[in-house]
Amino acid sequence: MDRAKVRIRFRKSGDLRLVSHLDLMRCFERMLRRAGIPFRSTEGFHPQPRMVFALSLPLGIVGLREVVEVELTEPVEPELIEAKLVATAPPGIEILSVHSIPGNRTGQVRQVRYRLPLAATRVPIGLADRITELLSRAQIWVQRVRPQRKLFNIRPFVHSVWLESNAVGMDLWVTGSGTAKAEELLAFLHLRDELSAGAVLERVDVEIFDEVDAPTQAATPDPEMLRQLASEGASSATAEIDLEREPLAPVSVSPDMEWGASPNGPVVQ
Repeated sequence: MDRAKVRIRFRKSGDLRLVSHLDLMRCFERMLRRAGIPFRSTEGFHPQPRMVFALSLPLGIVGLREVVEVELTEPVEPELIEAKLVATAPPGIEILSVHSIPGNRTGQVRQVRYRLPLAATRVPIGLADRITELLSRAQIWVQRVRPQRKLFNIRPFVHSVWLESNAVGMDLWVTGSGTAKAEELLAFLHLRDELSAGAVLERVDVEIFDEVDAPTQAATPDPEMLRQLASEGASSATAEIDLEREPLAPVSVSPDMEWGASPNGPVVQ
């Protein structure tokens, strides 16, 4: 018999953007328990809910359409799960939708979309030219230190970058062997200082492979090709971007913006 499973789309914003991925997992476990959702657990001395987040969200980034999949011990109407989770979600978590999926299916991320809002007075001169240069390049080498130190060409993973009137947007391919980081693209575009100045990066969408139509699926680059391009020529390359050597300056916040503050009291209870 096929196991019951649901895919939940949710938004993580406000104070909860400053909560780690591990704490987000704990938050969802509390929500599931309070809502009385019959979720399946792992075996062992410390059982955990059998749930998988499609892609972890880096600390400080707002997630507008995130994905988590939860295995159930018995079928439950998605509408009922959605209503119960909406009632138990803390400030900063918004449940957008709940859908049943086959128990043997796990969402594979195809690409992600990011957006960095910019104040009209802070759009750098020459930003459009910098974007054009980025898209014309075949290689953009960054220094990666985890899981081991290596040079990594992020350009093959950049699907598109564009400039809006008050924001920069980017679509990045995601594969099992890697992806580009939004912050690395911002460094190339000379926009990382905007994060230190208080701008908040948004992950607008996490696109799941089985949710797009066949022509769109067929247009997806081959992951093995991207993996090869990411390392081809690394032995003679020089890093253009090294986030470890150029940490962000601390963000200045007022007392009411500090972690945990909320009009409704502490976020984590």
